[in-house]
Amino acid sequence: MPDPRLPLSAVLITRNAAGQIGPCLASLSFCDEIIVVDSASDDGTAELAAQAGARVIASEWRGFGPQKQFAVEQAHNDWVLCVDADERVSDLLRSSIRATFSGAPGCRAYRFARCNRFMGRYLRHGEGYPDWSLRLFDRRHARWSADPVHERVVTDAVAGTLSGDLLHESAESLEAYFAKQNRYSTLAAEAARARGDRATVMHLLASPLLRFVKFYVFRLGLLDGLPGLVHILAGCSASFGKYAKMLAFQKSDA
Repeated sequence: MPDPRLPLSAVLITRNAAGQIGPCLASLSFCDEIIVVDSASDDGTAELAAQAGARVIASEWRGFGPQKQFAVEQAHNDWVLCVDADERVSDLLRSSIRATFSGAPGCRAYRFARCNRFMGRYLRHGEGYPDWSLRLFDRRHARWSADPVHERVVTDAVAGTLSGDLLHESAESLEAYFAKQNRYSTLAAEAARARGDRATVMHLLASPLLRFVKFYVFRLGLLDGLPGLVHILAGCSASFGKYAKMLAFQKSDA
């Protein structure tokens, strides 16, 4: 007999994720319902999700934070598990979630480690791990921030910690990864501009250097070999790009 499903809604947002969504949805089969909010996919993502038993909702793009919060609001259950299409719930994490719901959950929100696969290797150090992610929560006590990028769950509750990893199985090329980092740095700079934040040349120079020392040396990213080095340098480059764009905005606004 299959294990009973938990009173939990799995929620994800998608756009052209046909090559990734199948294994993701399979790893969420223990949830009572799966909701996919799709934004104009043209590669069959929505159809594949529906065939897998998900409830698919077509919706315009709002930015990452607002889009994820919209998806949470569509759930039938107050408890939601938020994942991305290129993520998988590991066996140990699934067992931890089941154990949490074997009785009344002791917390209103839970975090767990996110393990990132990069250049064919799971990163276990540096910026790539444990990459703590708060993704399981009672929506009456937590919500996604309104940030268009680098969104996060904000809560008024003390978050618990679960065993097991959320596996990030990104299969994108290095070219696509760097292009994404470039887009994210632009969005981050635009968000900082909207808040009235200011950048200086010191930010431009010091932020990438401090980031490298923190993650490559103190967080032992050097133990992840070449993938770990490239991953950290990409993050340093994105930090440099963010502050460079902020300085460009400040000059054009002057």
